[in-house]
Amino acid sequence: MLQIVNPFLVTGLLFFLSLVAGSLSEKIKVPALILFLGIGMLAGVDGPGGLNFSDANAANNVGTFALAFILFSGGFQTKWSDIKPIVTQGVVLSTLGVLLTAVLMAIPIAMLPMFTYKDAFLLGAIVSSTDAAAVFSILRTQKVGLKGSLRPLLEFESGSNDPMAVFLTLTAITWLTAPEVPVTELALKFVVQMAAGGAIGLLMGRFSCWAIQSLQVANEALYPVWGISIVMSTFGITETFYGNGYLAVYICGIVMGGGDFLYKYSLQRFHEGFAWLMQIIMFLVLGLLVTPSEVVNFSVMSIGLLLSFCLMFVARPIAVFIGSMFSRFNWREKLFISWTGLRGAVPIILATYPLTEGHPQAKYIFNVIFFVVLTSVMLQGKTLAWFAQFLKIDAPVREAKTWTLNFDITPASGTDETREVDIPRDASVIGMAVKDLSFPDGVTILLINRGEKYLIPKGGTVIERDDTLLLFGDREKLSSVERILLRSENENDA
Repeated sequence: MLQIVNPFLVTGLLFFLSLVAGSLSEKIKVPALILFLGIGMLAGVDGPGGLNFSDANAANNVGTFALAFILFSGGFQTKWSDIKPIVTQGVVLSTLGVLLTAVLMAIPIAMLPMFTYKDAFLLGAIVSSTDAAAVFSILRTQKVGLKGSLRPLLEFESGSNDPMAVFLTLTAITWLTAPEVPVTELALKFVVQMAAGGAIGLLMGRFSCWAIQSLQVANEALYPVWGISIVMSTFGITETFYGNGYLAVYICGIVMGGGDFLYKYSLQRFHEGFAWLMQIIMFLVLGLLVTPSEVVNFSVMSIGLLLSFCLMFVARPIAVFIGSMFSRFNWREKLFISWTGLRGAVPIILATYPLTEGHPQAKYIFNVIFFVVLTSVMLQGKTLAWFAQFLKIDAPVREAKTWTLNFDITPASGTDETREVDIPRDASVIGMAVKDLSFPDGVTILLINRGEKYLIPKGGTVIERDDTLLLFGDREKLSSVERILLRSENENDA
């Protein structure tokens, strides 16, 4: 039998299969992460690939590295204007909500004969965080939008609750390996980690924007190196000063996403692609680490189903309803937030910590967590769109436009930028020709998207309902033009 042992060929084949799986996921409506994990498992010791990989330390290091870039990219693409109204509620859910989930999960686990109460808290902490990538991958593939502030809340909560889950997991491991450490010391460590992570992330975000703008690199192609350097430096500095590196890179990403600096669009696109590469690598490695024959085991499956039931129908809903007690969200929205608590890569990565620490039940815990993640994604993921429609909180999805023109912030562009404006159905400009629009000098309509067509506007081109205009000009002037385009007929009459 021909054995494929060349690492370049193996890696290339795995990446190619992952790309095919990513395209296939939208057609069969299965989250891409499940397919990536499946490819890793098929390439592993129990699959046709036969690769024997059991290095938990390597998997943990790969997961840590990948997660830092994934969180940074998530923050980079988050608009502060979208999350500002719900940031307080999001922080409560990503801290108190995660803690309540961990504690509520630990109670039934502690009643099982194979686990101590310390093991129970460890398992509860590992499964306490949600996966933003899984949630929005499913909503996107099923073409379901959400009303009001639900989407930014879920986006922010899912992206910011990983630091809390990591801290709780490491605390549980410390509790197991060094029981003499007092609770007050652990509480102080939490405060220091979060405060240092938040402060360093904010400072690094602002410094990075200034540095990129001031220290102009001669070759534009080198700007992605800036991006990689920022993520690694932010994470490394924060960990050096006993802060939470995951929180720091996420906040750094949010700050940079709201800043202005050279080649911002190109850097954002690079990090989006690099984050996908990190997800593929992370899931492939985690899939390789899994031994399917050990997961498909009566004990693992029965305990996994029990924990999945407690997590989906008890712990997560109670944590959400308590954490959102004083919010403006109604009971339908709170119920949906509870159901979108999908588990993804983070619990599997956290499950490698007991393996690296030599916990006697580490492999069993890892297999149970892996089964819980699969159950969560398959059951909740398959019903997410239906549940949103059932609760009547779904909304039409605004398809992202693929423009044939892209402009970036360059040394010569100054304050000029591009901006998309969707023309409302009651806009006063509907029926007006482009030449009759009262635009200030220096603002130009580059393209008009109308259905599936892209039009190059001329003076006689008439603005129609549901058009999307791609504008180019000075930032302040664009804001005044946007107000003109969005003004309704009733406002003109008034």
